[in-house]
Amino acid sequence: MAFDLEMIRAVYAGMGSRIEAARAAVARPLTLTEKILYAHLYGGEVKQAYERGVSYVDFAPDRVAMQDATAQMALLQFMQAGRATAAVPSTVHCDHLIQAKDGANADLAEANTENKEVYDFLASVSNKYGIGFWKPGAGIIHQVVLENYAFPGGMMIGTDSHTPNAGGLGMVAIGVGGADAVDVMAGMAWELKFPKVIGVKLTGKMSGWTSAKDVILKVAGILTVKGGTGAIVEYFGEGAESLSATGKGTICNMGAEIGATTSVFAYDEKMGDYLRGTGRAEIADAASAVRAHLRADDEVYTQPERYYDQLIEIDLNTLEPYVNGPFTPDAAWPISQFAAAVKEHGWPEKLEVGLIGSCTNSSYEDITRAASIAKQAVDKGLKVAAEFTITPGSELVRYTVARDGLLDTFADMGGVVLANACGPCIGQWARHTDDPKRRNSIITSFNRNFAKRNDGNPNTHAFVASPEIVTAFAIAGDLTFNPLTDTLPGTNGPVKFDEPSGLEMPPMGFAVEDAGFQAPAADGSGVQVLVSEASDRLELLEPFKAWEGIDLKGLRLLIKAQGKCTTDHISMAGPWLKYRGHLDNISNNMLIGATNAFNGETNSVRNFAVQGDGYNTVPQSARSYKSMGIGTVVIGDENYGEGSSREHAAMEPRHLGVRAVIVKSFARIHETNLKKQGMLGLTFANKADYDLIEEADTIDILGLTDFAPGQPLQARLHHIDGDTDLITLNHTYNEGQIEWFKAGSALNLIRLKEAGQLV
Repeated sequence: MAFDLEMIRAVYAGMGSRIEAARAAVARPLTLTEKILYAHLYGGEVKQAYERGVSYVDFAPDRVAMQDATAQMALLQFMQAGRATAAVPSTVHCDHLIQAKDGANADLAEANTENKEVYDFLASVSNKYGIGFWKPGAGIIHQVVLENYAFPGGMMIGTDSHTPNAGGLGMVAIGVGGADAVDVMAGMAWELKFPKVIGVKLTGKMSGWTSAKDVILKVAGILTVKGGTGAIVEYFGEGAESLSATGKGTICNMGAEIGATTSVFAYDEKMGDYLRGTGRAEIADAASAVRAHLRADDEVYTQPERYYDQLIEIDLNTLEPYVNGPFTPDAAWPISQFAAAVKEHGWPEKLEVGLIGSCTNSSYEDITRAASIAKQAVDKGLKVAAEFTITPGSELVRYTVARDGLLDTFADMGGVVLANACGPCIGQWARHTDDPKRRNSIITSFNRNFAKRNDGNPNTHAFVASPEIVTAFAIAGDLTFNPLTDTLPGTNGPVKFDEPSGLEMPPMGFAVEDAGFQAPAADGSGVQVLVSEASDRLELLEPFKAWEGIDLKGLRLLIKAQGKCTTDHISMAGPWLKYRGHLDNISNNMLIGATNAFNGETNSVRNFAVQGDGYNTVPQSARSYKSMGIGTVVIGDENYGEGSSREHAAMEPRHLGVRAVIVKSFARIHETNLKKQGMLGLTFANKADYDLIEEADTIDILGLTDFAPGQPLQARLHHIDGDTDLITLNHTYNEGQIEWFKAGSALNLIRLKEAGQLV
C-alpha cells in the first residue's frame, strides 16, 4: 500500500513553483540535489540563493524514521516537547535489539522476552503520539523505508547514519541524531549547512560479477571516509539508469562511509518499476507526471564540470568487483589485486565466516545473485569451508525469497538464516568462536567494518564485498581465492564458478503474510506511555542545565583521544544497546573504546579527583569530577565522531559533566549532536596545538560572554609546571545554535517555545 499519499501529492504540487523560484534566485541551472533542497525550505519559496558549504538553512523534511535503539532517547526527548502528536509522518522500527545467535526464530523469541519493556514503551509512545510502529522481526529500518515510505523528490531524516539508503528511490534522506528528529516531529525547522554537491557520472553497464556494491566500494576508495563530508553525492548518467532501484539504494546506503550528507539518484524507469512492484503505483504515476523536477536540469548533465563541486566518472563496462578493508571501509582493493594484498599485509588468509544481507544488501536481486553461486556449490559438489549467514532486510523480502525456494538453496549449502534485523552488522552477534581475541578474517556484504564492530574482537579482520563475492569466498574459505579466475576442488574435479545471475524483481511479485506494521491510535490522548520507575533500561529525562553566563574555567582534561575515534569508540553498541533508553546506565560506556594518547590504552585515564591521582576508567573519572562540580574537556583527533549517528555519543558526555569537545576536525552528524545537547564542539585553529595538551592540564574556555558566529574562542592551558599556553579555537555555531548552548540544549528551547515562553 501507499502510505501518506496525499502528503506526497502535495509535495509534488508545490515543487514546480519552488524550483522555478530557486532557479531564478541562483541564476543558473539546478542539480537534482538543489531542486529537492530548495523545494523543502521551511519558509516556503526561496528568497535568496544559498552558498554551498557556507549557508545554514532551515528545512522542512516530509517525514522522520527512527530505529529502536535511537528511538528510545528521541522519544523520551519528544515527550518533553509538549506536543500531542508528531507534526510530520513518523515511524519506529524495531531492528537493533535482536541479537544473532542461533537463528531467526529462536533469536526473535529471545529478543521479545529480553526487550519486552523497551518494545512496550516504543509501542505505547508511538500509539500515543501518532507514530507508525514496526514490530520486532518486521525488518531493518532502511529496507522497510525503501519498501514503504521513500518517494522520489522527498526529504526525510532518520535517526541512523544509513538513512541515505532511501536515495535509491530519489529521496534526499539524511541521518541525524535524535534531537534533530525531535525538532521535526515538534514542527520546528531542521537546520543544515547547505551541502556541496559531488557528481558521480556512471557510464556503460555492469556485467558478470560486478554489482552496484562495487560502485560505492570504488567511490569509497576514491573519496576516503572523509571525502564526502559536507556534500551530497549525486549519481547520474546512462550507467545510473541501468541500475535497479535497490542497487541504487545500496550505493546510497554506503555513502555514509565516505562521510557524505546523503546520496541521491534521479527518478527513472527502474524506480517506477520498484514502486509498482511494492504496491505503490499511485506514487510512480505521480512521480512520472513531474519527472522534470526529479532530475537535474539538462545543462547540468551536458556540462557537469560546471555545476558540481567535484566530478567523478566511473565506467561500469570496466569496473571490477571490489573487496574493501580491513578495519576501514575505504581501503579499496580490486578483486584482481586482493589476493596479493592479503599476502603482502599478512592478513589471515583463512576465512572463517561469510555474512550476507543487512540493510545494505538484502534485496531480491542481491539474494538471487548470491543464491546462484550457492546453487553452484551444491550442484557441483563443492564443500563449503566457512560459516555462512543470511540476514533478510525485511519480512517482505524474507517471505518472498522463502516462497521462491532461495532460502532452501542457502540451507543446502549450510547457511543459517538470521532474523530480519541488524544483527552482526552492528555488533549484535553472539559469534561462535573458540577464542574471542584470536586474529581471524570474516567477509560481509554489510557497510561498516571498523575494528570490533561486528563481534567485539579487535583482531577480527572484516572485509566488505557484494553478496555474490561474499558467498563465493565463504565456499572457498580462503581470501587468496579469486572467484572470477580460480578453481576449487569438487567431487568430480576442479570447479570454476559461472558468473552470478539474478532478478531485480520477483517474477510472481512480492508477498507477505504479516509485514509487522501497527498503526497508531486515531486519538492517543488516553494512551499511557509505559515506563517503570524501577527499570534499568528506561529512564525519564531531566533537562540539562543552562549555561551559567560566564567563561568556563578550571576544567579538567578527561581524555586526549588519539587516532580514530568513531561513535562506536565513544558509545559502543553491541551489549550496550539494551541501555539506549537509560542515559545514566549507558553513560558507563562513555569513551571506553577511545585510545588515551598518554598511555596508549583504552578506558584508562588519569583521575585527579581521587587521592593519589591514579588511573580509572573514563566513566568513573568523569563521575568523580562531576561529583565535585568540576567540568571536563575531551580532546580528539581528525574526523572525531565518524560513523553511526547515535546521539548517545553526545548525550553521555553532557550527562557526565563534559563541557567542551576540542578536536582537529569533526564528522558532521556528531558535531551537530554536540551542539544540540548544549555542548561546545570546537576545533583547533592550529591543528598542531593538539600536541600542547598535557595529561595534568586544567583548561579555561574564554570568550563565551561574546560568543558569536565566526568569532573564534580561546583556551588557556594551565600545565602542572606552572606554564600556560593560549590557543585559538574555531567553531561553526550560528546564532540559533549559540542559543541552544545558552539554553542548555536545543530541546530546552523547543519546550520553552511550546509553552509560549519564547517567541
